[in-house]
Amino acid sequence: MYDIFIKTHFSSGHHLRDYPGSCELPHGHNWKVTVTVRAFELDKLGMGIDFKLLKKKVNKVIDTLDHRILNDMEEFRTINPSSEHLARYIYQKLKKPLKHQRYSLYSVTVYETDTSGLTYYGKKKG
Repeated sequence: MYDIFIKTHFSSGHHLRDYPGSCELPHGHNWKVTVTVRAFELDKLGMGIDFKLLKKKVNKVIDTLDHRILNDMEEFRTINPSSEHLARYIYQKLKKPLKHQRYSLYSVTVYETDTSGLTYYGKKKG
């Protein structure tokens, strides 16, 4: 198996409702995102997934988040746009476009800062 990843970034603003501290106030982040696809076999060129294709599919989702107030988006009107929810949102948007007989989406890592982040793997089966 091969874990193939790309790194990207976007800027957006948000606030965390009912947070007991300064994150309840509107503020922004330069989010960094790593998307990992797990390939089970390679194509005839020796690739799990072409980086160009992976970047195209990921950027389509990331572009919907860039320079937005996340709380204003329909997906975050009733849940906080936390790093956890943001990683899950990106994962859910990419799961179908990155499903192939040779590969599938494995994880989405979101960095809120250079030193803080998390990885979402999707729902565990079974």
